[in-house]
Amino acid sequence: MAKPVTPKKKQRALVVGLGRSGVAAVKLLVKKGYKVTVTDELNKTDLKDSLDALESIEFKAELGKHVLKTFSDQDLIVVSPGVRLDIKPLQHAEKAGVPIISEVELAAQYISEPIIAVTGTNGKSTTASLIAEMIRLGGKSVFLGGNIGTALSEYPLRREKADFVVVEVSSFQLDTCRQFKPHVAVVLNVAPDHLDRYTGFDAYAASKARIQNNMTEEDYLIFNHRDAKLTSLLAGTRAKVLHFTSEPLARMDPAVAEKFQGAYLGAPHMLQLKAARWKDHAYPVSESLLRGIHNRENMLAAVLAAKLAGISNESIHKALVTFKPLPHRMEFVGRKNQVYFYNDSKGTNVHSLMRSLESFNEPVILIAGGRDKGEDYGPLAPSIRRHVKNLILVGEAKEKLNRAIGDFSETFLVGTFEEAVYLAYQKSRSGDVILLSPGCASQDMFKNFEERGNYFKKIVSTF
Repeated sequence: MAKPVTPKKKQRALVVGLGRSGVAAVKLLVKKGYKVTVTDELNKTDLKDSLDALESIEFKAELGKHVLKTFSDQDLIVVSPGVRLDIKPLQHAEKAGVPIISEVELAAQYISEPIIAVTGTNGKSTTASLIAEMIRLGGKSVFLGGNIGTALSEYPLRREKADFVVVEVSSFQLDTCRQFKPHVAVVLNVAPDHLDRYTGFDAYAASKARIQNNMTEEDYLIFNHRDAKLTSLLAGTRAKVLHFTSEPLARMDPAVAEKFQGAYLGAPHMLQLKAARWKDHAYPVSESLLRGIHNRENMLAAVLAAKLAGISNESIHKALVTFKPLPHRMEFVGRKNQVYFYNDSKGTNVHSLMRSLESFNEPVILIAGGRDKGEDYGPLAPSIRRHVKNLILVGEAKEKLNRAIGDFSETFLVGTFEEAVYLAYQKSRSGDVILLSPGCASQDMFKNFEERGNYFKKIVSTF
């Protein structure tokens, strides 16, 4: 646990961005004795809900624009994940020597309970939620927060403490973590994403690897055995390492399999535990509601984290077979005339879209497109050719997507999201799957991926 920054007097703290994490940061900073200012480029009307949540809190607000002098005239800056770090005011403050940290870093300074942190390009929310469910079913209390649901800064404000704190951490949050030290860190995977925010894939991947910077031999690092990029980035960790893999040990080099410590996929519906600290154990998961090989990997990672938390095999198995997919993540919406609808609006990058397509043996009508994040869509071609019957493209990136993958399926470019969903249903036949998995961000047409997914479900409900 990092040493808390406790102000000697009334030190000044600036919170940049008044979203969910910003609101929680303001509450925590005020409680800890800081004189707090909030800055956001949005105006008072746009931020009404956030301001209402802080109605009883004393702070200063500078809304509608950022004031350069305010940034340098601080003892601490807490930046929200949605704020780019290359904006001029933050660069100015950094040159002035003002510490710039994330809300997760702030919160962690005031948490003494064991932290289980989950990061990766895809699967973070599902894995973090599954770990929390395993801990609950194991009879222990748990707080789940961070990049999912509740901001981590809400936890130190609570009177009741948990046995474990499970936190989902994004690359944006890790960028401004300096002392963050989880007891257990899970890195699920790393694939190109957010290239509109990073100079390239290497910079983005290095951000994910920051999660283990402060871990010691008393801590545990869990990551994908088959991910060469992660293996390279995390090779120098001081933490104890456990691996997970969807590759059966029988397919590994015998010398590698002998040394393997962690969890692996023994068969399509069998998760296997193999680690010196525990007895070998098998978890049958044929009844699991989580679909696809990527979710098998998420489950393997969750098993290891739960075992480190002291959860019984029985409780782990119960969670594995009862856990329901989270909204907008391969969420089964319903069946209409033997056509199956899946909402994967959270699938906002190429890697996620490929893994979602691999989950189906049925013919897929894919709705994709949105705001481009700088990715190369070319690697999608084999998955489109193999799985997609009709490809329906919409949004700002539709032309770029069409140039990259439009030749590998019967492809349609449409003008509105409604037209995309209606056309998909028109083209469908009995046994088909209509999958919303955009491979792109949502902000060209929607506020966020949740709004996009909910609108998809609303349209489907009219069929």
